[in-house]
Amino acid sequence: MDNTKDSPKARRPLPTPGSAALPHRPDTPVNVSPIPASSFYSQRPSLPARPKGPGSKHTEYIPPIESPPRYNSPSFNTSTTFREPELVSDDKENQTIAAPVPTSDAITNWTQKLEPTAWDDVPALTEPDPWTSSGIVAIDGRDRHEELNWWNPEERFRGHRPGAGFLPPVLADCLHNPEHTLFSVSVTPPDIQPRAPAPATPLAPGASRPLPSDTASTSSSASSSSTPPPVTPPTAEEICTAVPHPNAYYCPKEHGWVILSWKSSSVTPPLARSFIDSDHPPLPNQDARKRTASCIGLGEQPFGQSNLTHHFHKYAKAVDSHKLTPPYKHEEWEVADNVKQRRREGTIVLDDFDITKLKEQGQAGRLEDEEEQEEDEGRLLDLYVCCQCSFYCVGSGVIPAVIPRKHWDDFILDKRQNPALGKTPDQTVNIALETILLAMENKLWKGENRMIKTSNVGFRLKVGWNANVKRVFDIIGFKEEAGDTEPAIRPPITEPATPQGKINRRKLLRAWVEIGSYLADLRKSKATEFKDMKAHQLHVMLDPAREMYQSAIGAHPDQIRRVDATEPIVTALQLLHTEWDSLGLTYMCYSPDLLTFAYLAQCRCDPVNTVTYFTHLTTIIRTLGTYAECPQSLQEFYALEQSRDRFTHEDLVQAAKILGFGMENVLGVDYDDEIPDNFVENAWKDCVKRSWRDVTQGSNLQREANNAFRILAEARGSPALKKKWEVGKIAYNTLEIPKDVDDTMLITVFNMRLEETPLQADRMREALTVIAEVRNSDRLRQFLETGQDPGDIVAIVRPDFPRGLNQLGNTCYLNSLLQYFYTIKDLRDAVLPMSKLDLTSLEEDKLSDEKLARHRVGGRQLSRREIVRSKKFISQLAELFFNLEYAEASAVTPSIELAKLALVTPRDEDEDEASSRATDSSNDTDATLVEDVPRLVSSPTRSSSSSVLGKRPREIERRPSAMDVDNSPPIGAEHAGSPLRDSSSPPPLEEIPEASSSRLPSKSMEQKSVPPPLPARKRPTVSDSTMMFGKQHDVAECMDNCIFQLEAALLQFGDDPDAGPNIIKRLFYGKTRQRITPISEPQQPRTSISDREDLFSHLHVNVTDEGIDIYDGLGRYFDDEVDHKGGKARMEVSLVELPPILQIQLQRVQFNRETLQPFKSQAYIKFGETIYMDRFMDNADLQKKARSKEIQLELTKARERVRLLVEGKETPVLSALEQTEKFLVIMREEGMPDVDEELMLQLSSEKAYVRDEIDNLRTPLWRDDTNVPYELTSVFIHRGSSPTWGHYFFYSRHLPDAPDSWFKYNDSDVSVVSKDEVLADTTGSTANPYLLVFARKGSNVVDTVKRFDASKLEET
Repeated sequence: MDNTKDSPKARRPLPTPGSAALPHRPDTPVNVSPIPASSFYSQRPSLPARPKGPGSKHTEYIPPIESPPRYNSPSFNTSTTFREPELVSDDKENQTIAAPVPTSDAITNWTQKLEPTAWDDVPALTEPDPWTSSGIVAIDGRDRHEELNWWNPEERFRGHRPGAGFLPPVLADCLHNPEHTLFSVSVTPPDIQPRAPAPATPLAPGASRPLPSDTASTSSSASSSSTPPPVTPPTAEEICTAVPHPNAYYCPKEHGWVILSWKSSSVTPPLARSFIDSDHPPLPNQDARKRTASCIGLGEQPFGQSNLTHHFHKYAKAVDSHKLTPPYKHEEWEVADNVKQRRREGTIVLDDFDITKLKEQGQAGRLEDEEEQEEDEGRLLDLYVCCQCSFYCVGSGVIPAVIPRKHWDDFILDKRQNPALGKTPDQTVNIALETILLAMENKLWKGENRMIKTSNVGFRLKVGWNANVKRVFDIIGFKEEAGDTEPAIRPPITEPATPQGKINRRKLLRAWVEIGSYLADLRKSKATEFKDMKAHQLHVMLDPAREMYQSAIGAHPDQIRRVDATEPIVTALQLLHTEWDSLGLTYMCYSPDLLTFAYLAQCRCDPVNTVTYFTHLTTIIRTLGTYAECPQSLQEFYALEQSRDRFTHEDLVQAAKILGFGMENVLGVDYDDEIPDNFVENAWKDCVKRSWRDVTQGSNLQREANNAFRILAEARGSPALKKKWEVGKIAYNTLEIPKDVDDTMLITVFNMRLEETPLQADRMREALTVIAEVRNSDRLRQFLETGQDPGDIVAIVRPDFPRGLNQLGNTCYLNSLLQYFYTIKDLRDAVLPMSKLDLTSLEEDKLSDEKLARHRVGGRQLSRREIVRSKKFISQLAELFFNLEYAEASAVTPSIELAKLALVTPRDEDEDEASSRATDSSNDTDATLVEDVPRLVSSPTRSSSSSVLGKRPREIERRPSAMDVDNSPPIGAEHAGSPLRDSSSPPPLEEIPEASSSRLPSKSMEQKSVPPPLPARKRPTVSDSTMMFGKQHDVAECMDNCIFQLEAALLQFGDDPDAGPNIIKRLFYGKTRQRITPISEPQQPRTSISDREDLFSHLHVNVTDEGIDIYDGLGRYFDDEVDHKGGKARMEVSLVELPPILQIQLQRVQFNRETLQPFKSQAYIKFGETIYMDRFMDNADLQKKARSKEIQLELTKARERVRLLVEGKETPVLSALEQTEKFLVIMREEGMPDVDEELMLQLSSEKAYVRDEIDNLRTPLWRDDTNVPYELTSVFIHRGSSPTWGHYFFYSRHLPDAPDSWFKYNDSDVSVVSKDEVLADTTGSTANPYLLVFARKGSNVVDTVKRFDASKLEET
């Protein structure tokens, strides 16, 4: 059609969400025979009617009247003759339907050959299943039965699902590198007049000028009066077909082309024969796809939006480029280059191969078998099909340009690295490419055949000459020839009269378009550099295509919102690469609805991997919950999925452990898929039997065993095992009771059912018999035999076995602490007599102020009220100790009064009372906690809230504490704040707040005056729902409160104030010497040293880095750099005296300064059964101490290297080294040459070098210093990934009877474990030690088990 008569059309805006999708470039209907270029490019073809959906448009040629306007020029949008490429309207009523093109490869049902249909032949739509959307997100195609039976191979085979897919943002990245830009290229013929013909001069002897004609050069005796034939410039058709394909887009970064086409059509794409015959994944159901034209765009889904967006599936090399419309075929020069390349690679080529003969025959270097292969199949393109609608997309990958990428990049790099004088690198590239374009245009349009002297100064300055430049010119046909005087390059033969001339002509035109396109992009992107530079006129126009194809496939930011990359949650989400890739999503396009849709779509299309998808969904939701960014809708959806019995890989591992699998478990066999089904069934039955022998936890264990068996049955895809599991379920359903009821309730309900439906007695008895066998319940068997309930059959607990403690409600950390106190022999012996205290007379006993002033606890004077309170606490504790010794039950329950006194501090009570009175007056009772005597300045501790024994400094408003809740909050719940243990260095002496440990008088500082006490403050209202008693406190504060009350209760208010320290001081307190030395500048004189001694009860290890052991952590405590008097100072701490019980606190609560959130460090700290404290003593070898500091610095550097190797920015270096080594090994095994053996050895050794360096640095410097040994006695564990919730339990060594055996105290459950479990590497686990307790070897202060055994008494 004549486009010169058309008026210019304005560009259409991009589509917006919810609006009708704009039609795009029409895609490729099935057509085997190509459309002649003359009819295709010269006028617009009659397009068939098709549905209003996205599709790609044909590139059409617009004959120029004037030069096209340049980018950003004033005439760009005002030109009357130039029209920018636009989206073509696709209205059906304004089109005439073209006759179907006959084809033999049109496949309607993907596998059957049927007659082709028109593009718009979409069958009548049917209303989708209402269940499929289910009110969560819009998604159809789901099958309830199939999703519930995802584990069954037979059901999966029946569903014939296509497998894993992905959403449009991932497809956009698959089609082309998201960091690169594709351009639609429009070409206009240049207005270049041919050179006027002149008489030709033949070559004179020794002359360097060629004959002026391509054909006359073969005759040296031609007449001098002959004239060359007229120049035939490229036609408009030739110029337009220089673009490889109407749907080809140019990428400057790759210097190549990408074919992209898309279509919403019921006709299947032209599948390649090789793909049809291959073992490819199933294609989506065509009948289901026909119901919807497109998943995006208003009006495309007549029954409302049934899908949130597309869900694509990739089929690699599925589409034959020969079947595109028009077909895409390799050019003749590409075929010849492929043949040469195969010869270089060792491919067998016929001996009689004659390229000249093939040229003469018009085959342009194509082998006969190559021609047959070309006719059979062309380039294989990737197919992307939406399984929910008729939309599909075809992509080619990068098609190389005429000048290969390697030579092109070398050429551009050479110009950039060697810019011309006074020119920028980009200007130098522009000049060189303009020179090449000029040579091409002179040849094509002017018929210039003169040779180009490569030694010419201008040529050298503009283009240069080296091996790569020579290769570039050689590729486009300019061959070097050595003349008589100087070298030159001869233009190629481009006359269309010869076959080779046609090939050279098309090749030169393609290269001309590609170089012009590269220059157009360069000038646009670097417009400022070319602003005042006279540039060669280009004849190509570039139109960015990214937004066009993004909108077509539904990936445009207006269609799928991108998250703000500055949000803190993005940092955490972008680390979940595996999770996002598995769900076919990207973290940048996350939204609750899109995440839900992606998960449901993957489970629908790939049910075999449902466990994997649920695992990754769980990981993402937990990450969102950590940042309190999980919306309520996502939490509800996750809860719904859990109710459908979904489980994760972690649940699968735990299920195997519950049934007894594991080398250290009951069965002594690791679980894997090779385990036969009957063995798994027997393991389940055995676990159920164990549950009914467990009186306290039997119901929970049985419920866990049944659930674990179901998980293993589904994970194994075993219908037989699943049927076994359902047998018991049917029995419970018959009796209409849940599976976790105990035997007592079961018998009661059975009797009720018999009374209600006596005719069903046989059926009821059969169901109860099944349950009795499944549970292995003797009680149910006896009931079925006798008709009488024999009652509970209580298992007898060994009398010499320690008892557990029942929870009072989120008090597992208190239970651990009370059990720990009971294992300390001297403390237990001191507490037990206190059960006989007369509390009434104690309250009436008025201690004089003089007696109170003689005794201090925690560095301050006690009040009468505190003493009475402490006596009550120790009396309640003594009662508990008595029950732990004499109770026959497996667990005892602490009194509520004891829990309240342990969890609520005296300060809390005072503040609550002041708050209840609603007064701001000072607390004038004798229970004030403000000390009434001058206070000693305390020594530095590792933090202001460090756990020490005695009263700890309080915050003005106490927040819920770190690691203080037993059970996990719901997904996405707000996490309570935590008073963090500061991981930084301690403050200087003058700024340190009061600590809780008792203090010795300072040797270098005097006592200072203390300001008057502050008035009582109103406390904010605290919800009672957080705890049964008072406020929440962490374990450290709970321990401080208990130890404070024990020390106060055991004070002796006699007449001898000089009596020795009480048992608390003797057991738990040691003495340190602290020395602070200011760090002076080299030119400044050395300043004074501050020296003091303090009592301590805990040593602190700050847990931040991986790869340290207990000695490394303590080393940082005893030698650190602090702020002191406005400058830096070295603080050195040494041990003067050590207590019999040494408590080391692992401070795991850290603070993320980027997210401003607390987090729990899961780093593994290595420790053993024995620790030697010699190196930290005040009398340690000074030379060894100095060397130890040097080693510590080297260790720190080595650990940083390990961190960089394991946590590299782009990819872990350690992983990269391993992959590189594996690749080289494969190359060597396949016989590839030039594999450097030395390089492989270096790669092998580099992985282990850094870790060996750390191990070597830990030389046995202190190996012979073993005079101060301490043995491990207790390990407190916190299990949980968050510092604000979790579960506590602790291990206690069985001393002195069985030091290699340990008890695990987990509330009411006490079990025997091996030392390997206690000392295990916890890397990757959320159950980590937070408090280690050591006892001086030989001190005999720990006696773990104290039980009353009546049998021994009778023997005596």
